[in-house]
Amino acid sequence: MFSFTLHIKPGSRCGLFCWCHASSSLREALGLALGRQRADQEKEMASGKAHIGKPVPDFKATAVVDGAIKEIKLSDYKGKYVVLFFYPLDFTFVCPTEIIAFSDRVEEFRKINCEVIAASVDSQFTHLAWINTARKEGGLGSANIPLVADINHNICKDYGVLKEEDGIAYRGLFIIDDKGILRQITVNDLPVGRSVDETLRLVQAFQFTDQHGEVCPAGWQPGGDTIKPTVKDSKAFFAKQQ
Repeated sequence: MFSFTLHIKPGSRCGLFCWCHASSSLREALGLALGRQRADQEKEMASGKAHIGKPVPDFKATAVVDGAIKEIKLSDYKGKYVVLFFYPLDFTFVCPTEIIAFSDRVEEFRKINCEVIAASVDSQFTHLAWINTARKEGGLGSANIPLVADINHNICKDYGVLKEEDGIAYRGLFIIDDKGILRQITVNDLPVGRSVDETLRLVQAFQFTDQHGEVCPAGWQPGGDTIKPTVKDSKAFFAKQQ
């Protein structure tokens, strides 16, 4: 933060000019400060090791799986698609709605060879307490997906979603393919939760492109038209457009 003080001699002819000039300088200084703040935020988000089209950072961590505390390793899921999503904290507000939404529909992901993993900076014991709290009281009631305990923040840092000043994770979601390659990243600010439907659609779309070599247009749904990615062959798709 900076301060700005302007002294104008009473009766000075240049008072108005000086004030306008100072206002311009102040606006410029404010713009620079805001620009630095945005750059710092972008640098923070880009500082992780997770990059589209590259192998994801592996991790071994303690998690709550089916109501028990276990060690899991991300690379053990190779051969399956994985949806890895981070959330800020247990016992909060938006977070239980997300965990419950993914947990209740996890079988839809498993039917297409995809697992779902959630992670936060809470301990495994806090995860357990949250699972054992009724949904009507803000708890999970149960969880059909692993809840990873990233208490040292290493996983959040590797994936570039750690909100440093608060020591919690942004709502980052990562789709990892069956070869361990990162295919999609979505990062929400804290107030807004994510869509299970859209996540499922994206997994299905990437799997389709893997299997068929065609590409999926905006809003594609399973069974919808796709595009053959050559100038000549793509005309069959575009010829149908109005």
